[in-house]
Amino acid sequence: MAGRSLLGAKKLLLAVTSVGVAGGVTTGAVALANSEDPATALKLSTAVPVRLFRDAVTAASIAFDYEYSLLGLPGGSAERERIKREVHARSAVKLRDLCFKNGGMYIKLGQHISQLEYLVPDEYVQVMRESMLNRCPVSSYEQVCEVFKKELGGTPDKFFDEFDPVPIASASLAQVHIGRTPDGQKVAVKVQHAHMTDTAAADYASVELVLNTLHRVFPSFDYRWLVDEVRESLPKELDFLNEAKNSVKCLDNFQKFSPHIAEYIYAPTIHWNLSTSRLLVMEYIDGAQVNDYRAIQKLGINLSDVSKLLSEAFAEMMFKHGFVHCDPHAANVLVRPLPWGGTSIFGKKKPQLVLLDHGLYKELDPSIRISYASLWQGLVFSNVNAIKENSVKLGAGEDLYVLFAGILTMRPWKKVINTSVDHLVIQGTDSDRSELQMYASQYFPQISELLRRLPRVILLMLKTNDCLRAVNKALKQGSSLNEFLIIGRVSSEAVIEAKLLQSKSFLSRILIRIEEFLIEARLLGMRISLWLLNLRKALLL
Repeated sequence: MAGRSLLGAKKLLLAVTSVGVAGGVTTGAVALANSEDPATALKLSTAVPVRLFRDAVTAASIAFDYEYSLLGLPGGSAERERIKREVHARSAVKLRDLCFKNGGMYIKLGQHISQLEYLVPDEYVQVMRESMLNRCPVSSYEQVCEVFKKELGGTPDKFFDEFDPVPIASASLAQVHIGRTPDGQKVAVKVQHAHMTDTAAADYASVELVLNTLHRVFPSFDYRWLVDEVRESLPKELDFLNEAKNSVKCLDNFQKFSPHIAEYIYAPTIHWNLSTSRLLVMEYIDGAQVNDYRAIQKLGINLSDVSKLLSEAFAEMMFKHGFVHCDPHAANVLVRPLPWGGTSIFGKKKPQLVLLDHGLYKELDPSIRISYASLWQGLVFSNVNAIKENSVKLGAGEDLYVLFAGILTMRPWKKVINTSVDHLVIQGTDSDRSELQMYASQYFPQISELLRRLPRVILLMLKTNDCLRAVNKALKQGSSLNEFLIIGRVSSEAVIEAKLLQSKSFLSRILIRIEEFLIEARLLGMRISLWLLNLRKALLL
C-alpha cells in the first residue's frame, strides 16, 4: 500500500510538470501569434512557459511532500499533526518563493492568502503576512519612464517640476513616487508595474491549471475560488481610472448615507488631467499607518477613537452603502488629526481616516446586504434563529451555518450563542489561538466546501473582516467589545431602514418603531454592562 501511494505521488510530480511544460509552450505561442507588439510578445513567449514550469514544479513538490511525509501516519495522531505542520511550513515557503519569482498576480494571490486567517493553515498565513506586504518587487526608473511615455507621451520631468525616481512604496501591482506639480502641489504618483496586463491572462490560466490538478488529487483542497475572485477583481484593480472613480463614490456615499461621520473619512484628491488607466496622480497625504499605535499616539490621538472610527466606517460601508473597500490592510489606511481641529472631552485630537488604494471594491446587492446585516445583528445578540436563517440565505446551508458563524466571529459555536455581553470578544490568549487553529485543521474540508458555496462578494467580506481584525488587534492588543457594539448598532439600523422601506401600513411601521426602540434599549444595556466591566477591571488593577 505504501509503495502504491509513493508511486502515485511520483506520477503526480511527472504529470503536473509535463502539463506545465506543455501548457507554457502553448500559452507562449498564442501570446506571440496574437500580440500587436512583437517585442513584448517575444518576451512573453519565453517568460510565460518559464513561469508555468515554476508553477508545476512547485505544486508537484508541495503535493509530493504532503503525500510522502504523511505516509503511514495514522489519522488524528499527534505525530501526524506535528509532521503536517512541518510540511505546512515548508510548503508555505515554497509558495512564497514562487510568488516572488513570478510576481504580479501571484503576489496578489499571496496577499489574499495572508489575510485568510484560520481559513488556510496558520503557517501559510504567517509566512505570507511577513513577506507579501513588505517585500513587493520594484520597477526600475527606466520602466517607470516607459509607462509614462506610453500613457502621457513623455517622461516624468515633462509633467513635474520634481519627481523622485526612488519609490516610497511598492505593492503587487504598482509603486508610488513623490512628485511636485508646476503649481507647487506635492503629489503621490502611482505607476503600474510594466507588463502587468500582458501576463495577466496567462497567469490566470496557469494558476487555474495547477489548482485544478491539486483539487483532483486532493479533493479536500479546493481553493479554485481564489482564481475566480482574482480573475474578476484584477482587471478592475489594473484600471487606475476605475480606482479614482471608486474613491469619489466612496466619499459621496459617506456624505449621502453616513453624514454623521463623513468629515472623519477622507480620500486624496485626484489630478484627473495627469491620470490614466496605468498612472494615478493624487494629493500627497501625511499620516500614520493605522496599525502604528506609537505614531498615532505622538499625533495626540486616542487609539480607542481610531479603533471605533475604523469599525464604524466599515460597518457603514457594508451594511448601509453596499459599496465596500475590500483591501483595508494597514498600508491602505492612514490616520491624521482632523484638519479643521476638534478635540474629545479628554483633550485628545479627533482622528480622520485617509483611505488609500481604492482599486478593490465590492458592491452588495440589497438582498445580500440586508441578509448580511441581519446575520451580524443575530451574532451580536446571540439570536440562533437569525444566525441560521440568514446564513442559509447567504448560501452556507443548514449543515454549515454553525461553521460560517465561527469563521465570521473567530469564536467557537458555544461562545457565539453565549448570552454574556462579551461573548464575541477574542481575548488573544495562546489557548484562544490554539483552539481556533485546532478547529481550522479539524474542519478543513468543510471550510473548503463553505468557501465554494458562498457568493464571492461574501468571501471578500471575510477578507475585509480579517484585515480589520488585524488592524484593531494592533491598536487594542486584542478585539474590543466596542467593535461589536458598533457592528450591532449599524447592522440593526440597516435592517430597520430596510423594513421601513418595505412596510405598507401604518400599523407595521408602528411595530417596526417598537422593535427599533427595543434594540436601542438592548444596546444601551450592553453599553452599561461594558462600562461596569471596565470599571471592575480598573478597580482590580
